[in-house]
Amino acid sequence: MDRFLYVSMTGAKQNMVAQEVHANNLANISTTGFRKDFVQARAMQVYGPGQATRAYALTERPATDFQQGTLQQTGRDLDVAIRGEGWITVQAPNGDEALTRAGDLQIDVNGILRTGVGYPVLGNGGPISIPEAEKIEIGTDGTISIRAKGQGPDVLTEVNRIKLVNPDPATLRKGVDGLIRADGEGVVFDPDATIQIHAGFIEGSNVNAVESMTEIISLARQFELQVKMMQEAEQKTESMARLLRVQ
Repeated sequence: MDRFLYVSMTGAKQNMVAQEVHANNLANISTTGFRKDFVQARAMQVYGPGQATRAYALTERPATDFQQGTLQQTGRDLDVAIRGEGWITVQAPNGDEALTRAGDLQIDVNGILRTGVGYPVLGNGGPISIPEAEKIEIGTDGTISIRAKGQGPDVLTEVNRIKLVNPDPATLRKGVDGLIRADGEGVVFDPDATIQIHAGFIEGSNVNAVESMTEIISLARQFELQVKMMQEAEQKTESMARLLRVQ
């Protein structure tokens, strides 16, 4: 059997892997703070007898695009968006620190400040707990102030400060849950006092819908080409079998 059948098969398989990456990006076009994944393909030489004239395809996710998404004004007190570079620190399910740009914050029934999908937001000394209040204000430096019930409109009490960080992007990786983590286990990030946030805004996804759709269409055509090559390999095998039977 001609080896180019396997070459075509790997090409079709890796086209499907790339399709999954782009489809996931496109599916999260409306996800707050989502960061799209890059995808690339490279050739892997086929080793064995004969000339090295053929190569397998290999699809990789080399990195995540950390470019800022579009800011959307909501006017909601608990919505925040980071200006420029930086991250909001949250507590991952395993207890480690993780990062996100999703600033659609909310307070649960126990007074814990969480992201829209439920991760506790970290502040000074751990997850942020907010007492019952008539009004909550989040400053540009992440400081959270409240006006307790029964207090005058000018009486604000500082309760905590969102831990904002800005580690080297080269040390970060994106998990399957969408959170950004540093390489290694149990990494504790250093706060960065220079990071500022917009209150009343959220940051949208940085996925370009037109670009993702174009890539998906291109990959679909490549997949069709790989299938045609597999069919050609099958026809060649059948033709060779007929010749052998005649002899």
